[in-house]
Amino acid sequence: MTSTRDRGAWLTLSAFMKQRRMGLNDFIQKLATNSYACKHPEVQSILNMNPPQEAELMNENPSPPPSPSQQINLGPSSNPTAKPSDFNFLKVIGKGSFGKVLLARHRSDDKFYAVKVLQKKAILKKKEEKHIMSERNVLLKNVKHPFLVGLHYSFQTTDKLYFVLDYINGGELFYHLQRERCFLEPRARFYAAEIASALGYLHSLNIVYRDLKPENILLDSQGHIVLTDFGLCKENIEPNGTTSTFCGTPEYLAPEVLHKQPYDRTVDWWCLGAVIYETLYGLPPFYSRNTAEMYDNILNKPLQLKPNISNAARNLLEGLLQKDRTKRLGCTDDFTEIKNHMFFSPINWDDLNAKRITPPFNPNVTGPSDLRHFDPEFTDEPVPSSIGCSPDSTLITASIKEAAEAFLGFSYAPSMDSYL
Repeated sequence: MTSTRDRGAWLTLSAFMKQRRMGLNDFIQKLATNSYACKHPEVQSILNMNPPQEAELMNENPSPPPSPSQQINLGPSSNPTAKPSDFNFLKVIGKGSFGKVLLARHRSDDKFYAVKVLQKKAILKKKEEKHIMSERNVLLKNVKHPFLVGLHYSFQTTDKLYFVLDYINGGELFYHLQRERCFLEPRARFYAAEIASALGYLHSLNIVYRDLKPENILLDSQGHIVLTDFGLCKENIEPNGTTSTFCGTPEYLAPEVLHKQPYDRTVDWWCLGAVIYETLYGLPPFYSRNTAEMYDNILNKPLQLKPNISNAARNLLEGLLQKDRTKRLGCTDDFTEIKNHMFFSPINWDDLNAKRITPPFNPNVTGPSDLRHFDPEFTDEPVPSSIGCSPDSTLITASIKEAAEAFLGFSYAPSMDSYL
């Protein structure tokens, strides 16, 4: 029988899980309105962050969106034939700061896709167009890695952006952790290996992921990992290159990010350590309901590991969750160091990447319409009627026109060569 204390702890955990779905922008806005939290020096330091060349996370009165003349056409030629009415939008399967992800069936070939639909005005209001274009660019570079979600094509209407993505219905790792609280070590190792392989591949393209967390890690219908949501990726980071944007998810922020120091690709290995820790223990390392205390823990509290994990797992977590990035596992030889760690000695990496290793958990979905692993918080929501249609051109306002022109180059259709 569950004790009152255990039940209270579980309710706290559930509340934490729900709250964690909001993005960092929304989180900081809430933090800024908490007078008690704002008095803490670490929180004050964080609230003062506003990197000059990146998205303005803290600007309460953002400047107007840049004029269309300042926009750069970033991409290949558009797909002039794609339009929302090509799809039958069936269910909401995810939500974010700027829109929704929907299960959709293409009307001509009856294939199922996950279509991410974003509101241009919401993106421009928070000055996030750079991140959205970054997400599209990173998706274009996915030359078929087994553990990264694939982009089929993208298109836009005057007021919305559409990503047509692989439909993955084994559920978020977040969702399975929420139900099971933690995993046994072999299962945690399998997921960690597939995640590390995907991160290593992104790093080989000079891309830093920056937002690894269980919500962005999906399971496919067989139980393999699929990394998704590339909105916070940073492109063109050479092996020794750094960046300084304050972004990510509060529970997973590396010390160097909180310190406002330049950081490099090792920030992803810190996040991998945090995810592995959470899969083994049920909560992220250094977690506290009090955000200021959690940040202080990340910066100053030594890593504490309970004795119920193997020495190899302990050593890996100590290496990945090393506060000094110059001493962190992966700082010298990146993914090769992770791959060669003794924790992964049972893994044959060639078999792993070829999906020849049977996943430790099978979602047992019966087909594309089986939504058992999606949160009812999403699937119970009605599909907005505006998702599947383009605005009437006679009703287009000046602000919508400006939003439309801000995303020149977003639309994408792969060349026929990519299918050969």
